[in-house]
Amino acid sequence: MEKIASFTIDHNRLERGIFLSRQDRTPSGDVVSTFDIRMTRPNREEALSPKALHAMEHLVATWLRNNEQWKERVVYWGPMGCCTGNYLLLSGDYSSEQVLPLMKGAMEFVASYEGEIPGATPRDCGNYSFMDLAAARAAARRYLDEVLTAPAPENLNYPA
Repeated sequence: MEKIASFTIDHNRLERGIFLSRQDRTPSGDVVSTFDIRMTRPNREEALSPKALHAMEHLVATWLRNNEQWKERVVYWGPMGCCTGNYLLLSGDYSSEQVLPLMKGAMEFVASYEGEIPGATPRDCGNYSFMDLAAARAAARRYLDEVLTAPAPENLNYPA
């Protein structure tokens, strides 16, 4: 089998950041942009806890789908299996630079969030108690402060 494109990125050189992973065209001609929202340096930093990622999934997905400017373009937000970040899929042709303000807003929301996590009830979620809001807040704050506030080119472009 052919190796898929995301497995051709040198994860030993990959930094934290926002990366346009791929763009696909649907049968109807629409473009879907997939972003790699990389929050830890793969294989060199500790991965995020699954509980933190789950809390972040609920918070960011809710925030995105309530964002007046972007809600109609959001296709998907969810965690990577390797627990080093998340995927964001948007309907349309976008660059990492164009998505940066959106991710800043989302991470600000998570970093400062207090209260009950949206959808964290037995009725709404299949594993509602498997969340760590404090860890999600800390991860969002670190990513925002250390990466998103002043990204370098290596935080917006995959390594060559």
